[in-house]
Amino acid sequence: MGLSLEKVAARAPGLVKSFESARVSLDKAGLAGARAAVYLVLDRSGSMRPLYRDGTVQDFAERVLALSARLDDDGRVPVVFFSTGVDGVADLALADHRGRIAALHETYGHMGRTNYHLAMKAVIRHYQLSGADAPALVVFQTDGGPSARGAAQEMLCLAAELPVYWQFVGFGDPDDREFAVLRRLDELPVPGRRPVDNAGFFAAGRDPRALADAELYDGLLTGFPQWLDAARAAGILAGPGAGGPGACARSRAPPRV
Repeated sequence: MGLSLEKVAARAPGLVKSFESARVSLDKAGLAGARAAVYLVLDRSGSMRPLYRDGTVQDFAERVLALSARLDDDGRVPVVFFSTGVDGVADLALADHRGRIAALHETYGHMGRTNYHLAMKAVIRHYQLSGADAPALVVFQTDGGPSARGAAQEMLCLAAELPVYWQFVGFGDPDDREFAVLRRLDELPVPGRRPVDNAGFFAAGRDPRALADAELYDGLLTGFPQWLDAARAAGILAGPGAGGPGACARSRAPPRV
């Protein structure tokens, strides 16, 4: 359960409209009252430079923050910036969100390649150390495919043992062949490569700021409800439909990543 409208209005009045739109999308997805720890992963490869400069990334981050306020009650989103490695990890908070993404970006220096697996590892480590008892929804933004494709696939398959869902979001031409790699990540076979389908892909287009809140949130939540059901059935998440004792008393430990 997230924050109240009154608390959001007091801390971040500019996000109230997005906060209300997120409620509608959550209701449509059957997620009214759901709890989740929301993470944001931001691409800092060289081609992203104009999108930081013109405010596109800041706008996107603010709208993810508004969604998070519906799913969590701490008023903040952990943000992982990545390129060749993990460039930085910081919080985006309702009380201090204006201009924060650009300010952080400027402190991280060189913009390199796109090593997804290192950013994914950083998210998993943060989540495990946080002691969270809610599942995690990771909004993973990028404008191109992973530099190390095999490593990204392996990390996604390992992460399928954890209560973490990866929503990849592509900035750019939806028909770009780079995004074919993301679609293949989304389509890795179940149960051949992973116990549940723990990822989705949403193409935000060349100008993500032009997306209405409703379109953005509907896209971000497309596969999350189905994953929740599948993760409970597989014993990855506790709760109704989690299966019998055999599913919960799994012989293998959570993966080390």
